[in-house]
Amino acid sequence: MKAACLAALWLASCPVSAFADPKLDALIAAYPDKLASYTDTELVWKDGSRMPLGSAHPNKPFAEMLDRADIRDQFAIRYPLATAPFQPPATDEDPGRIRNDAFFVKMYGDCRKGEVTPNLRPVAWLPNHGGGTVRATAINGVADQLAKVSRDLDQLPAAMIKYLVPMSGIYNCRPIAETNRLSVHAFGAAIDINAKFGDYWLWAKRPDGSIVWRNRIPQEIVEIFERYGFIWGGRWYHFDSLHFEYRPELIALAKQGWPRD
Repeated sequence: MKAACLAALWLASCPVSAFADPKLDALIAAYPDKLASYTDTELVWKDGSRMPLGSAHPNKPFAEMLDRADIRDQFAIRYPLATAPFQPPATDEDPGRIRNDAFFVKMYGDCRKGEVTPNLRPVAWLPNHGGGTVRATAINGVADQLAKVSRDLDQLPAAMIKYLVPMSGIYNCRPIAETNRLSVHAFGAAIDINAKFGDYWLWAKRPDGSIVWRNRIPQEIVEIFERYGFIWGGRWYHFDSLHFEYRPELIALAKQGWPRD
């Protein structure tokens, strides 16, 4: 079995592989301290351990992907970069919301076993506007990238600061609402900005179960987060507009035009 290219995302610089997959190439390039390579069936970690990739069957039901995602399923829905004006996502269009729990636990540790907190690092949040200090994981440089986000947000016009200060939290060892799956907050790799201006699908869900997308977060804020590898929950049909999480592989693929299989 041939390993995937360990270089960055430009496939022209990679040796041809019978198992070449630009989405998995992006994954390896996004987390070079943790991931080594892949085969046609497995993801290979730097410590030598292996994890099944799964099949990413094109007809797999959305609910099944959400509850029992494999690693390939994480790329089932294309992530769109910022456009003006924002467009409501199609039904069940939740790019990045499909996550393989085992992958994230292996990457960042299990908060239920005390494995995440030793890696949390302080980040000054919009210091020019009294945002205080937050703690994010240092793994994969998340804390460093969040510091860059904070620096750029701190330069926005005063009218936009209300969306960002006070922020609503980063690390929280908890499951996603109404599920047993761990939130990305449980890994210290997600941040919620000011909940006062955030919109969440469960808060807006109608009695008949329908969801009407809503957002109040300015595009300028979203673009800054995406610049440094964070995806936005406002891109989801099951929207969470105050939520940003570190998923640089999805941003990189979006910039590439999201290669097809």
